Amino acid sequence: MPIKVMTVFGTRPDAVKMAPVVLELKKHPDKARAIVAVTGQHREMLQQVLDAFSITPDYNLDIMQQKQTLAEITSRALTGLEEIIKKEQPDIVLAQGDTTTTFTASLAAFYNKVAVGHIEAGLRTDNKYDPFPEEMNRRLTGVIADLHFPPTEAAKENLLAEGVDPSAIHVTGNTVLDALLSSAAKPYSFSDPNLAKIAELSGRMILVTAHRRENWGEPMQRICNAIKRIVSAFPDAFVVFAVHKNPIVRDVVFPALSATPGVHLIEPPDYLPFVHLLKKAYLVLTDSGGIQEEAPALGKPVLVMRKTTERPEGVEAGTAKLVGTDEDEIFSSTSELLTNNVLYNRMAKAINPYGDGRAAQRICQIIFKYFGAA
Repeated sequence: MPIKVMTVFGTRPDAVKMAPVVLELKKHPDKARAIVAVTGQHREMLQQVLDAFSITPDYNLDIMQQKQTLAEITSRALTGLEEIIKKEQPDIVLAQGDTTTTFTASLAAFYNKVAVGHIEAGLRTDNKYDPFPEEMNRRLTGVIADLHFPPTEAAKENLLAEGVDPSAIHVTGNTVLDALLSSAAKPYSFSDPNLAKIAELSGRMILVTAHRRENWGEPMQRICNAIKRIVSAFPDAFVVFAVHKNPIVRDVVFPALSATPGVHLIEPPDYLPFVHLLKKAYLVLTDSGGIQEEAPALGKPVLVMRKTTERPEGVEAGTAKLVGTDEDEIFSSTSELLTNNVLYNRMAKAINPYGDGRAAQRICQIIFKYFGAA
């Protein structure tokens, strides 16, 4: 009898990274029945990815509310997921990354004595408030998990240092590259007239995303100030800023940058247009975790607007550089990449440490073997 594998995710980044696993599971109906449960922690942005990968959830808790607190997200997701687990009785629950959905999925599984597999396990900054709440979400999930799927050897070492059984750890690469490489290889034309126009602009595109809690308020203002200086100093460069839906982000970014020549503020694109914008970008400024993995796969240098990163492999490999949110540091580091071809090429051509695009295959085979279904 096929094993029941329940995949749980709730945000756009998690959906991107879980989609290859869901699609791979569906290739093996003799070995696994895939149950897809989404919390809807991010409603609109999550649906974009489900549509892009033609995934229809079996369950959607649709928990998102305006200005929701972490406690509200946690309680609604935990209660809803427990009901699904009790009904479906899965053999294993798979959670991805470090969102509140990830932690609540693992906790609900634990409460019902169901095995947990943690995809993208072992990432650490060793600062429980940075990023907040992600660092503790992934640590707590790691304590509960039965199978750990770290993307890199460094992430594996973090788990070993915390006393995780070596036999439970399986380095797979990151599924985000499975999704990215398959999507980037497909022919694409922008259906949104605004994006199509931006994609045809001459000059060097700097793609920007910024949304993390630790960057709300004054740090976001400093990021905007740096962007103004960049487009003023480099007329051949222009900025495309995908502005997060969170009002706390938008209330800073739109007043600061909407009237700035050379800056294009756009709604967060669907997944496929974002991938193809990334292909056209010259470099990336971001505080996102996933983009630190995605951009190097397409040869794009990444400046990380954070004090810490749970993805130090990229910094060590030379694909990414930590610049924080200091206005001068963001400006100077961006200026270096725009003026120093040797430095730019060194970052653009550095080997991406996050995998080869076959992580989902490895994860599924490990799960099948674990349950004797290989």
